[in-house]
Amino acid sequence: MAGLCVGEAALVTAGRRGRRWPQPLLRSAALWTLKHVPHYSRQHLVVSRSLCSAAYDSNEKTFDKILVANRGEIACRVIKTCKKMGIKTVAIHSDVDASSVHVKMADEAVCVGPAPTSKSYLNMDAIMEAIKKTGAQAVHPGYGFLSENKEFAKCLAAEDVIFIGPDTHAIQAMGDKIESKLLAKNAKVNTIPGFDGVVKDADEAVRIAREIGYPVMIKASAGGGGKGMRIAWDDEETRDGFRFSSQEAASSFGDDRLLIEKFIDNPRHIEVQVLGDKHGNALWLNERECSIQRRNQKVVEEAPSLFLDSETRRAMGEQAVALAKAVNYSSAGTVEFLVDSKKNFYFLEMNTRLQVEHPVTECITGLDLVQEMIRVAKGYPLRHKQADIPINGWAVECRVYAEDPYKSFGLPSIGRLSQYQEPLHLPGVRVDSGIQPGSDISIYYDPMISKLITYGSDRREALKRMEDALDNYVIRGVTHNIALLREVIINSRFVKGDINTKFLSDVYPDGFKGHQLTENERNQLLAIASSLFVASQLRAHHFQEHENSRVPVVKPQVANWELSVKLHDEVYTVVASNSGPTFSCLSREAGGNMSIQFLGTVYKVHILTKLAAELNKFMLEKAAEDTSSILRSPMPGMVVAVSVKPGDLVAEGQEICVIEAMKMQNSMTAGKTGKVKSVHCKAGDTVGEGDLLVELE
Repeated sequence: MAGLCVGEAALVTAGRRGRRWPQPLLRSAALWTLKHVPHYSRQHLVVSRSLCSAAYDSNEKTFDKILVANRGEIACRVIKTCKKMGIKTVAIHSDVDASSVHVKMADEAVCVGPAPTSKSYLNMDAIMEAIKKTGAQAVHPGYGFLSENKEFAKCLAAEDVIFIGPDTHAIQAMGDKIESKLLAKNAKVNTIPGFDGVVKDADEAVRIAREIGYPVMIKASAGGGGKGMRIAWDDEETRDGFRFSSQEAASSFGDDRLLIEKFIDNPRHIEVQVLGDKHGNALWLNERECSIQRRNQKVVEEAPSLFLDSETRRAMGEQAVALAKAVNYSSAGTVEFLVDSKKNFYFLEMNTRLQVEHPVTECITGLDLVQEMIRVAKGYPLRHKQADIPINGWAVECRVYAEDPYKSFGLPSIGRLSQYQEPLHLPGVRVDSGIQPGSDISIYYDPMISKLITYGSDRREALKRMEDALDNYVIRGVTHNIALLREVIINSRFVKGDINTKFLSDVYPDGFKGHQLTENERNQLLAIASSLFVASQLRAHHFQEHENSRVPVVKPQVANWELSVKLHDEVYTVVASNSGPTFSCLSREAGGNMSIQFLGTVYKVHILTKLAAELNKFMLEKAAEDTSSILRSPMPGMVVAVSVKPGDLVAEGQEICVIEAMKMQNSMTAGKTGKVKSVHCKAGDTVGEGDLLVELE
């Protein structure tokens, strides 16, 4: 066993009875210390600082009242700008969202149905009734839900209510990937080879895929946000991809049509923000690098892209504007491209709405895109010319999700936020969120907690600020992906800009395992664990001293604390001293188990006194469960289909059931060949993480 002496930076002294240890843990030089995070009001908690220099003219009249047809962080984001513009707001919500932050921020709120999105946030009749009831003059749809639904825009127009977005022609043309691709070709925009019609069934999908040549991308015609998208490398994957993509598309967009195109291997995903008005003007507002993805959904974005030169940037921008003008586009929108290693770029799709990652564009241009959308919807011309659009500094955005990054880079987690503090005390930090301490993350909606944005004079400063912000973000009550985000932004390949859409699978071929400690970092973690253990022991003795116990309390000799710390199946002997700054941990159990968040990753350590460690050798260990014979749900969700029954013979890797979690469908497969002993679920059941689904003999 290795020996380690924990010196002056190692140990907290005991606090008073009932003391709550402050969060989070920060590093200063070679020492570890705790700093208090200041308290923020609810409004600051959810809307944060904008990090943009947009001007708000109170004399420029737009709308008196806007209904925000969305929820969560984007609803809060829209309400924030409306308040700055002097516009009253109406929030809509499902019954489970009645106490949500966006509801509290708005001037009025209307319930539009129960939790399922089809009965609430996609319920056009209920939303139209809310508009009539409140007298809202305009609707901002945010993103997702009805933001790209042409029927919703038509319903609004029929009632003389303004849709804050493009007109129905542009929504239909660009929202349909098949039609948009044809329009892009006609507008002389580079396009990806593929099939330009609707794929009828799985057999036709296989035939088309063979003609194009593998690999191919199967995706929803009316989709976006990674929903309804699958990569297929052979006929079997094409058939599975057709089935899952069509089901996801129907669930998320109410439209199960699919298209197939050539999959460009190892590309970058770079998109161009465009802005158009009703007077024929259109601008491109630079690009965003969105290549860090998992399951076709973006994880980390930045603006500008380190990869593009000014010539390529201009060419992409001009093609994006040409496409926008081809459909008389009037609002904020995004043209997405795939870019190969030689800087050849190909049109992917156009999103006729505000993008999740719009804050990084706001940071480097100084524009408020929500404000611009509202102005355009009212009929004002754009205030800027192309030459006026700058690239000032660098911005990075990390999508903070309630997900377990150790499972397929992020399977959903649900729960209640017992603690929540955003790192807004740091410079150059913006947090767009729609939650607060006590908020619930449920299976019904997207698992995003927030968008964490940092800004700096250059990329190096923006990334360093992101590292600090992630280290200072306090989230308790749900599993989150901060460990993955932190590892990505400090990875040497990412820092050099050597990235593509396969970055996560290339860097972590065996899955994400968390931060790999150096020897010095390991010693620091052992010091932290030891100091926390001793602090808890001292506090326990302090408690006993104040309870007037009849049993004499023997005070421990602090100088003689000899500890045994188990970390990653290795046991270390630690000697602790009794001076230095304080530390904190996520959880502590009486048996010596601790969870400590260190360098973004949560480490589980087992710490005992030397005597207790010697006696622990004689304790029996619980036998590990044979996971090859059982199938447990890796995430909370709803069972969509069950493919087996008791008595069936199954092969290793064969599909057992399908679980839908937060709008994504996941195929659960057998871990070995065998006979089905029992089935513990059926289609329509709601299951939790770890619930038993199927047993094999």
